Amino acid sequence: MREWWLLVGLLCIPLLAVYLHIPPPQLSPALLTWRSAGAFFTFRSNNIFYRETYGAVGSSDVVILLHGFPTSSLDWYKIWEPLNRRFNRVIALDFLGFGFSDKPRPHRYSIFEQASVVEALVSHLGLTEQRVNLLSHDYGDTVALELLYRSDHNRTGHLTINSLCLSNGGIFPETHHPRFLQKLLKDSSFLSPVLTRLTNYMVFSKGLGDVFGPYTQPTDAEFLDMWTGVRFNDGNLVMDSILQFINQRDQHRDRWVGALTSTFIPVHMIYGPLDPVNPHPQFIFLYQKLVQRSTVSVLDEHISHYPQLEDPTGFLNAYFSFINAF
Repeated sequence: MREWWLLVGLLCIPLLAVYLHIPPPQLSPALLTWRSAGAFFTFRSNNIFYRETYGAVGSSDVVILLHGFPTSSLDWYKIWEPLNRRFNRVIALDFLGFGFSDKPRPHRYSIFEQASVVEALVSHLGLTEQRVNLLSHDYGDTVALELLYRSDHNRTGHLTINSLCLSNGGIFPETHHPRFLQKLLKDSSFLSPVLTRLTNYMVFSKGLGDVFGPYTQPTDAEFLDMWTGVRFNDGNLVMDSILQFINQRDQHRDRWVGALTSTFIPVHMIYGPLDPVNPHPQFIFLYQKLVQRSTVSVLDEHISHYPQLEDPTGFLNAYFSFINAF
């Protein structure tokens, strides 16, 4: 009997080795088109992907889109063209460690570094003196708050922010409920290298599907594009390092929440209330209590954590109502 189990174990070793080195999926036509429409710039020896288009003639307005975890700038594809008709320049990037950008490892990923990536992109595009509008989601919300802090404190190289619109970001640690796998990855230094390799498309799509509403689920093609973006450049192997942003939100709560509550820059929150990560009503009640200068748009009750993908029309209506009010 013991020899039989030993034989099974020996057979499983090469099978497990093959499984842990499954090549990433090929880029879909949608991803190839998105990448070909973009460009790269260099930040501290790393290549950062961004996309920029020129739109509304006669306007000088610029909007910069900051995506969430664990996805990429592709999160904005459903609202890109309407934004392009409203703004003179629409800009989005893949943060370091995400999408088509480089994913160095080992590397200490941080919100502070990602904010510096955004500042470097603005400088690269010659927009240092331009007032910019920030539109962010999830992870991007926290990056936006660090940019807001730097702007309000007149830090060297800071953006000149015209407005800030947040959406479904875990900006309050006390109302943020990360997913089970995220908790394991951010805290389990011993298990993390194994878990990042064991995570596959089925695990990923199930976990991500849980933060979309039951009637607003991505298509199979969209799920696969999101997973492909994670796997590109072995991005799955840096997820544990990137997830330290959850701990950073705890450590720097006063800095980032303080920037939000004290700023005089116009601020808006677009919120999908079915969000299990930032649940209703706790999140939005705390937001309205602490951020009294901000306006809020709560979308339909079936909209969850990715409002720009789940309800692009409602999201755009809320955003344009905010941005056109001043």
